[in-house]
Amino acid sequence: MTNELITSSASELAARLAAGEISSVEVTQAHLERTAQVDPAIHAYLHVDAEGALAAARAVDARRAAGDQLSVLAGVPIAVKDVMTATGMPTTCGSKILQGWVPPYESTVVTRIKAAGMPILGKTNMDEFAMGSSTEHSAYGPTRNPWDLERIPGGSGGGSSSVLASFQAPLATGTDTGGSIRQPAAVTGTVGTKPTYGGVSRYGLVALASSLDQAGPCGRTVLDTALLHEVMAGHDPMDSTSINAPVPAVVEAARRADVSGMRIGIVRELTGSGFQAGVQQRFDEAVQHLRDAGAEVVEVSCPSFTYALAAYYLILPSEASSNLAKFDAMRFGLRVLPEGIGDPSAEQVMAATRDAGFGDEVKRRIILGTYALSSGYYDAYYGSAQKVRRLIADDFAAAFERADVLVSPTAPTTAFRFGDKLDDPMAMYLNDIATIPANLAGVPGMSLPSGLAPEDGLPVGFQILAPAMQDQRLYAVGAALEARLLHAWGAPLLACAPTLNAIGQEA
Repeated sequence: MTNELITSSASELAARLAAGEISSVEVTQAHLERTAQVDPAIHAYLHVDAEGALAAARAVDARRAAGDQLSVLAGVPIAVKDVMTATGMPTTCGSKILQGWVPPYESTVVTRIKAAGMPILGKTNMDEFAMGSSTEHSAYGPTRNPWDLERIPGGSGGGSSSVLASFQAPLATGTDTGGSIRQPAAVTGTVGTKPTYGGVSRYGLVALASSLDQAGPCGRTVLDTALLHEVMAGHDPMDSTSINAPVPAVVEAARRADVSGMRIGIVRELTGSGFQAGVQQRFDEAVQHLRDAGAEVVEVSCPSFTYALAAYYLILPSEASSNLAKFDAMRFGLRVLPEGIGDPSAEQVMAATRDAGFGDEVKRRIILGTYALSSGYYDAYYGSAQKVRRLIADDFAAAFERADVLVSPTAPTTAFRFGDKLDDPMAMYLNDIATIPANLAGVPGMSLPSGLAPEDGLPVGFQILAPAMQDQRLYAVGAALEARLLHAWGAPLLACAPTLNAIGQEA
């Protein structure tokens, strides 16, 4: 029974909970036991709230027994990325500077998850302040990829992708600033969606780059991700960038899974040279599946995408340097007194605290962003990057005139080994080459598994991009492709992960 509970999809668990076949306490306890068994090897969680999760599970079971009207996902447990504030639990953002900080307020996403009756299992590991593509930049140690414990699980949301891939949670939340939902999903064989910018509230998310950050759902199937999307999404007056419009019908689209007559655009600049051979092979096969399902495939060109990486790594550090200025050792978080100074000034305390509390990658981006915004360089760097951003948005608009959705590989390679790119920031940044354009333009994107690369037997991600507020198209295409791939594979992709058997599939 326990094994069945942890390997079932969220939609399957929701159906059985609604039918009274299982209880939320049983499901939550099974996942907590799984975490106790495997997370010492994976390190996907920074904080596990067993007591709180079981209390929430008992409460939803009591409401169901009383005949209350409940949400579809009521009783299904979830893991939350540690960049989202939640009362009663620490929020560290993977940084020493926030070690032990318990926020006095709660993010809208967490509030909506609780309102839906979903027990929160804990907070997942991440690159410090969401800066990274490997979760190697967490101040609390890296998370490991359940497919191969010597490889990265993606970043910054490697903890959320790993809890899914190792069956420690059926659902998780993520945030995506340049690919931090989609790239981890790609390298762990899971599903992740970056909604339209403003489609999910950013209130209570510790900001990295405010014009790029977007919270979104993570799951093991397209339908599961759609169900969580509907829980998280919707207008929020606490977020000035929140879109005051109905949530796209993502669950309906995922259930329909129909692409007949749709135009699928392959982005010329996001395929071919620079992509691992096996990644390209699985992408081409997935495109053929969509053709077979009745879609029309066309090639589109987005020439400004060539400059997306450079523009992004000026805009993001600039906004990060401003957002992280709040960590001043005066109001909350870590405070370090400088050595050898009897009566230090506020500036000296601030400098000592930031030196001790921030990691190398965070310092690197703050310095770069401060330089880009400095007098005499603002127009040359930040201003020019914003002009490129406009060109990228124009390229998307032109491409969507020819295609209903755009597709590409999610990441240029499969999961790399720990340390392979840690000392080469540019090599690390190139992992986001296919995902960054969506954040710059604010359009929605999804990654779902398209198979295993023949070179190394590791998961490959397939990316789908749609026009703003047309998120339902992601789910229609994703579900149609997923159904054909599952038929071809004969089992879910995660059933093929050998390491999962070695670290306790007998749970």
